[in-house]
Amino acid sequence: MTSTFHSLETAKRSLYTQTTALSTTGHNIANANTAGYSRQVVKTQATSAFEMPGLRNWTSAGQLGSGVEVTAIARVRDSYLDDQFRSENSGLGGWTVRQETLSKLEAIVNEPSETGLSTVMNNFWSAWSDFSKDPQDITNRKIIKETTLAMTDSLNQTSKQLDAMTTDITANINLKATEINSLLQTIADLNAGIKKVEDMGNNANDLSDQRDYAVDQLSKIANVAVTKLDTGYQVTLGGAAAVAGTTVTPVTEASLKAAFDGGTLNKGEVYGMFVSRDDYVVDYRSQLDTLANTLANGQFEVTLPAGSVIPDNTTLSVVNADGTQTNTTFSNTAGNRTLTAPINVKVDGINGLMKIGYTIDGTTPSAGIDLFTAGSAGTGGAITAGNITLNGQIQNNPNLIASSFRVTGAGTTSESVVTGNAGLALIMADMKSMKFDFGSAASTPVTIDDYFGSITGQLGVQSKEAARQAQNATNLSDQVETLRQSVSGVSLDEEMTNLVKFQQAYNASARFMTTFDEMLDKLINGTGTVGR
Repeated sequence: MTSTFHSLETAKRSLYTQTTALSTTGHNIANANTAGYSRQVVKTQATSAFEMPGLRNWTSAGQLGSGVEVTAIARVRDSYLDDQFRSENSGLGGWTVRQETLSKLEAIVNEPSETGLSTVMNNFWSAWSDFSKDPQDITNRKIIKETTLAMTDSLNQTSKQLDAMTTDITANINLKATEINSLLQTIADLNAGIKKVEDMGNNANDLSDQRDYAVDQLSKIANVAVTKLDTGYQVTLGGAAAVAGTTVTPVTEASLKAAFDGGTLNKGEVYGMFVSRDDYVVDYRSQLDTLANTLANGQFEVTLPAGSVIPDNTTLSVVNADGTQTNTTFSNTAGNRTLTAPINVKVDGINGLMKIGYTIDGTTPSAGIDLFTAGSAGTGGAITAGNITLNGQIQNNPNLIASSFRVTGAGTTSESVVTGNAGLALIMADMKSMKFDFGSAASTPVTIDDYFGSITGQLGVQSKEAARQAQNATNLSDQVETLRQSVSGVSLDEEMTNLVKFQQAYNASARFMTTFDEMLDKLINGTGTVGR
C-alpha cells in the first residue's frame, strides 16, 4: 500500500512547481521593457507513478500518480528569426549612414539656394557683363576682383567641408571599431559564463539573452554570422572570424577597410561609412576639383574678332573650317599678329584667354596673366577646389585684369594698348554659355553651369534613392522584429493571465494539502478513542 503521507508529498511538489511558475511569471513582468529579453516558461512533467509490486502482479489497480516537477526554465526564442533580423538590421545600418552622409553633402552643396555656389558663379558672370560696358572703370574692376574671390572662397569652403567630413567619418570608423571590440569581448565573456551554467545541466537564460542582444547590436554595425558550438557562439564579422568561444580577434580601421575592399564587409554602419568616405565624398571632391581646374584651364573654343592683335610669339590652336586644329605662332616676325579676319581658336580656360589679351596697367602693352592660381602666391601645381583663388597680383592691382584685344602701332616701339577696347571683356561676358572640355573622353563639352547642375542633380538622385532604401530597410527590419517579438516578447496580458492561472493552481494545491492534513489529524488524533 502507499505511504500514509504520499498525498502530502504530492501537494508539496505541486506547491513548489506553482511557486516556480509564479516566480518565472514575475520575472517576465519585471523585464517586459528590458532590451533583448526573451520571455521564459516553466517546463513541467508528471513525476514517476507509484506502483505496488507483489509476487506475481501488482497489488493495487493501476499506477498512483506522485505529482509534478519542474524539468527546466527555458526562454522562448526562434533562431531563424534572429538570423533574419540581424541580416535586415545590417542593411538598415548601412543605408541609414549613407542617407545621413548624402543629407550632409546636400547641406554642404546647398543647392538650390540664394547663398550656394551657383549664385556666386552667376554673380561672377554678371560682373563680367557689367565690366564689358566700361572696362576702364576701376569700380568695375574691383567688382570683378570681389566676385571672383567670392566664387573661389565658396569653392575653398566647400572643399574644406568635404575634408572635414572625411576626417569625421574616419574618426567614426575608429569609434565603431572600438565599439565592435567591446561587443566581441562581451560575447566571449558571456560564452564562458553560459558554458559554466550549461555544463551543470541548467539553461543560462538571462546570460543567453545578453549574448544575443550583443550580437543584435553588432549586426547593425557590420554584417555578422553566428554558429553555435559547444564552446559557445562563433561570430564571423565581415567574413572574418571575430569570436570563437572565449577567443577574440580584435578589429581595426585597417582590417575593416581590407574587408570592405575585399567585398566581405558589405552591410552595416561601418560599410556605409566606407561607402560614404571612399565613394561619395571622394567622387564629389573630384568633381568639384574638375570644375575648378576646368574653369581656370579647361579648353574651350572662342572666336577672336578681326582687328585683334595677338601678343608677340603666342602659339594658339587654330580651328580650321574642316574641324581640324593647327598650332599657329603669332609674331611680329611672321607678320600675322594682327588678325585680318575672325578666327576660331581653342584656349586653355579663362587663364588661357587672359593671356591673349592686354591689361591697362603701365604705359606699354602687357599681356594678361592668369586670373586663377593655386593659392594666392601662385606657387604652381594643379588647381583644385581647395586651392583655387584669384591671382595675388590681380588682388593687389585690379588693372592687371586683361580686357583689350587691340593695340596701336603693333610691332613698333610706340606700341600701346587701346584701353577702350573691350574685346576680351565681351568674350568673358558671354563665357557663361561657353562649352568647356572637362577632360572626360566619354563626355561632350558642356557649360560650367551645366556641369555644376549635373553634380547637384546626381546628389539629389543619390540622396532620394538612399532615403528610399533606408525606409525599405526600416520596414523590413521592423517587420522581422515584430515577428520576433510575437514569439519572444513579453505580453503583459498573457503574463497576467498566467499569474491568475498559477495562483489558482497554488491555492488549489494548498487546499489539497489542508484537506489531507485534516484527514491525518482525524487519523492520528481520533483513532483508538472509541469507547473512551
